[in-house]
Amino acid sequence: MAAEARVSRWYFGGLASCGAACCTHPLDPVVHLQTQQQVKLRMTGLALRVVRSDGLLALYNGLSASLCRQMTYSLTRFAIYETVRDHVTKGSEGPLPFHKKVLLGAISGCIGGFVGTPADMVNVRMQNDVKLPPSQRRNYAHAVDGLYRVAREEGLKKLFSGASMASSRGLLVTVGQLSCYDQAKQLVLSTGHLPDGVLTHLVASSIAGGCATILCQPLDVLKTRLMNSKGEYQGVLHCAVETAKLGPLAFYKGLLPAGIRLMPHTVLTFVFLEQLRKHFGVKVLS
Repeated sequence: MAAEARVSRWYFGGLASCGAACCTHPLDPVVHLQTQQQVKLRMTGLALRVVRSDGLLALYNGLSASLCRQMTYSLTRFAIYETVRDHVTKGSEGPLPFHKKVLLGAISGCIGGFVGTPADMVNVRMQNDVKLPPSQRRNYAHAVDGLYRVAREEGLKKLFSGASMASSRGLLVTVGQLSCYDQAKQLVLSTGHLPDGVLTHLVASSIAGGCATILCQPLDVLKTRLMNSKGEYQGVLHCAVETAKLGPLAFYKGLLPAGIRLMPHTVLTFVFLEQLRKHFGVKVLS
């Protein structure tokens, strides 16, 4: 009798990403605040300060926007990547070669980044409210309220401001996460030491999280420098040239906080995704 296998449904990536976001969301505002502080505090100290000043639920400010982002950005990139990959490899003798996984991940991430730009903007604004004085806070009730108010008060075009940067980051993160996860899982299974189980998924997703962090950190550094600049940079390329003058390690400033934020989310996303696939995926014969 042929062994039963399952493949993911197109929306599983979005659901898995939402589950991971619910678990890791408190890290986002704390890490963001840590990178903004002139006097550096430990993450636990910052978290306690936020809880004391605004309450425990302040750590979940922007959760609705984060979930909205996952159901646009992550759902899109996972759906494109896995649907195309499964279609291309259907009936073939082996998996996609790595360079094709990278190409597919780049295309999927670029499209997903563009689609998720509006929710990403609202997510950032809702998280930033924590560090603003009460009189300056936007106080969006939830993600939909934020999207509606931006469109009404600033115009529809404003929802997609920063789309090029979001698409570029989506490209790099998706190559690091999806393409590298696929390849890492394939290599781990090929050793024969581990079955296709949770331990394999943990190992492969940890590798993918590290790859994603390393790939996208230079772009995040440039984005931060541009956002904090007072007009001294003429554009992204000029900013990159000036940053390079500080040495190659300048592109990886803040790598540890970035890894603390991205790696747990990556690991949980793929663990949840594999469990969804295992228990609720589409049955195929292999």
